[in-house]
Amino acid sequence: MTRTVPAAPYALSLDDLHGSLGDPVLDAMNFLNEVVGRFPQAISFAPGRPTEGDFAPEDLARHLSTYTTYLEKELGWSPDRVRTQLFQYGRTNGIIHELIARTVANDEGIHVPPEAIVVTTGCQEAMLLTLRALFARPEDTLLVSSPCYVGITGAARLLGIRVRLVPEGPEGPDPRAVAAAARAAREAGERPRAFYVVPDFANPSGTSMACEARERLLEVAADEDLLLLEDDPYGFFVRTGPARPTLKALDRDRRVVHLGSFAKTALPGARVGYVIADQEVRGPAGRRSLLADELSKIKSMTTVNTSAVGQAVIGGLLIESGFRLREANAGAIAYYRTTMDTLLGELERHFPARRRAELGVSWNRPDGGFFVVVRVPFAADHAALEESARAFGVLWTPMSDFHLDGGGTHRLRLSCSAQSPERITEGVARLAAFVDARVTADRAR
Repeated sequence: MTRTVPAAPYALSLDDLHGSLGDPVLDAMNFLNEVVGRFPQAISFAPGRPTEGDFAPEDLARHLSTYTTYLEKELGWSPDRVRTQLFQYGRTNGIIHELIARTVANDEGIHVPPEAIVVTTGCQEAMLLTLRALFARPEDTLLVSSPCYVGITGAARLLGIRVRLVPEGPEGPDPRAVAAAARAAREAGERPRAFYVVPDFANPSGTSMACEARERLLEVAADEDLLLLEDDPYGFFVRTGPARPTLKALDRDRRVVHLGSFAKTALPGARVGYVIADQEVRGPAGRRSLLADELSKIKSMTTVNTSAVGQAVIGGLLIESGFRLREANAGAIAYYRTTMDTLLGELERHFPARRRAELGVSWNRPDGGFFVVVRVPFAADHAALEESARAFGVLWTPMSDFHLDGGGTHRLRLSCSAQSPERITEGVARLAAFVDARVTADRAR
């Protein structure tokens, strides 16, 4: 009997897949997750995940019950209508848009109609929808700070959107640099369309914009015909000084599209975000709509809608907070203040001024948020991260992953959000040992 030799399984060539799949930007997040998984005993300063604090599984049921009770008692819905709200697909734009509108009005002074809000599957979807809607022509260009969060640059790469970098200073993006980048783009035949910015305690740099710079950036947006894509996941978590107004709260000309998330301020597992898009869109024959309505069309062809159950859980939490999420986060704000103070204090203890000068080590001192950037005298690349995790039991994030221009090679990011002060103290001791060993080895060579 003749045996048939099976043909080799069908394989795809990477060259035949979308070009973005070969982009290092898309590898960065997966690589970090993989390293964290391989070294579970290491103290991790790598992810910007929130603390689990007082989370308890039974809270989910309570939030859900609060929401259904609100529908029945406050809005007068029948049990059948409540059931449909939770079990069916539901409204594409979301089912808790009115609750979000009340909350951002109380917390941020952002006053928009609920119809201007699209509830998304995390803030990442908000970015994708917004980019897809706004960037229509090959010459359309997105301006971003450098360094920049990989989520936005990765999304732009997936959609084939041109990106132009705006160097970031110690106090965030300089409005003059944004204006210069917009003009340079036009001179190169591009159409600068929008500038993506994290004004408070940015990921990855930890920088924040002064109030005067925020006002000036809005003026630049008007002068240069730009939209501002404001991403503000960390604004609550102030360490020193008063909270600063969001760009959207200062927005008088509807130049700001505000990208929001409940991942850091409520419950990351719910995967609920939102976009405030109150800009008017004018079409043929006098047709008028909100940008939110146009984003909804795109969402209907991607995720269809955001999980009704996830929205209900967040909705219940917002109701329980009295639609004042900033006040509800008082404990988290105090916790992150403590962890950031601990991280900065331990860096100072292990690297006092004379030792810093000798080693060539320095770091910034953010006014809040989750992230500190440390400069080291060696390449803080993926190979160094592997060595740090394997031999010293401490993880961090290479800053080069956040630079599209080859920068950040001698810098690393530390996140203080997910570790206790005790673990931070031990983690910085391990990091100091790694830095000392690496510098000693490099000098010996």
